[in-house]
Amino acid sequence: MIAALNNIDTQIFLYLNGLHNSVLDFIMYWVSNKAIWAPLYAFLVFFLIKKYKTNSLWILLSVALLITASDQISVFIKNLVERPRPCHNEQIAPMVHLVKNHCGGAFGFLSSHASNSFALAVFLIPFLKGKIRYFTPVALSWAGIISYSRVYLGVHYPGDIVAGALLGTLLGVAFSLLCKITLNKIASHVISKGRSEERRVGKECRSRW
Repeated sequence: MIAALNNIDTQIFLYLNGLHNSVLDFIMYWVSNKAIWAPLYAFLVFFLIKKYKTNSLWILLSVALLITASDQISVFIKNLVERPRPCHNEQIAPMVHLVKNHCGGAFGFLSSHASNSFALAVFLIPFLKGKIRYFTPVALSWAGIISYSRVYLGVHYPGDIVAGALLGTLLGVAFSLLCKITLNKIASHVISKGRSEERRVGKECRSRW
């Protein structure tokens, strides 16, 4: 069963990886480069701060913890499973199209790029879907394109991407729920504190009269 799934995964990889040209080589190389997305991340940070004010600190802290967890868990699974990247697989390596001869580390299951991008996209959807038009489809498409670029570049099988996307989605949902619970508790505490202050002031006013 595992051998059959691996064979299907390999055949799909070879097909997708074989759909290449010089223009896509350039595009996919930069799509996969984390630094190219820095302006986007900066905009999202600015937008979250603008919309959520002090609460944005909890959201951004959650994002930092989320990406750390996603990255470290994916690396742990890589070292546990030890599935070679396609470009390190001696049986198909000559058929793999690499861009700038970059292959990456020895193991590829599961994809950290897929996990991290889907984790971030899924986490942000509850916070931004009503504030940025079409945010949900755009965010998921962004994560999907980054994930696909890893197959195009020859460093991951489709199965690595699917597993990474599932991990990232689960983490994104979990962290967004925890963040929402935290924000609700903070809001409840602030309201409760405000009411207590109102009652205290009211008592002081009545005692004076």
